[in-house]
Amino acid sequence: MPRAKLRTPELRDRVLRAAMTMLAEEGVTAFTARKVAQGAGTSVPAVYELFGDKAGLVREIFFEGFRRLRRRLEEDAPTDDPRADLVRVVQVFRAFVLENPVLAEVMFARPFAEFDPGAEDLRSAAAVRGFFVGGVERCVAAGRMSGDPTDAAHVLLALAQGMAAQETAGWLGTSQASADRRWDLAIRAVIDGFAPGSADPSG
Repeated sequence: MPRAKLRTPELRDRVLRAAMTMLAEEGVTAFTARKVAQGAGTSVPAVYELFGDKAGLVREIFFEGFRRLRRRLEEDAPTDDPRADLVRVVQVFRAFVLENPVLAEVMFARPFAEFDPGAEDLRSAAAVRGFFVGGVERCVAAGRMSGDPTDAAHVLLALAQGMAAQETAGWLGTSQASADRRWDLAIRAVIDGFAPGSADPSG
């Protein structure tokens, strides 16, 4: 009889956990299927059977990153202050990137030549983007912001990505106070720039 294959959901989860740990500890350049297999106590063929190839494994890390970020964003219930809630969304995003810089690189950049996210892959980010859009929509409904919510949300998310990347690289100042101050300045500039009565941000 042929030997039974042990490619179980439990093994898949173990390989993914090992991959996430290795990526966080050793970075993109040291990431190999062989090291992941060793960390998970399995073989490279088993990793490939579970995920297809290295690109498939990176793709699953990409998806897992967005699942984790979404769970973080879901932890806070909305309050009666939509502007404060929108600022909190940005702050949660900031904290996630600072705690998971290499994972964030996989999610928002293209560090692996083997994996270039396509349109279908990028849909996994829609739920996270939805928190920004939903937050802006609440601000518009409350008269705190104006303009197209989707446009404003894209601008705010791009700002958060850029600021987080700068902070991760050490470019936002030499102290926590200076980094916090610059985040506050940037967030207020964007949100208040969409306030009713301000210059039309859409041009």
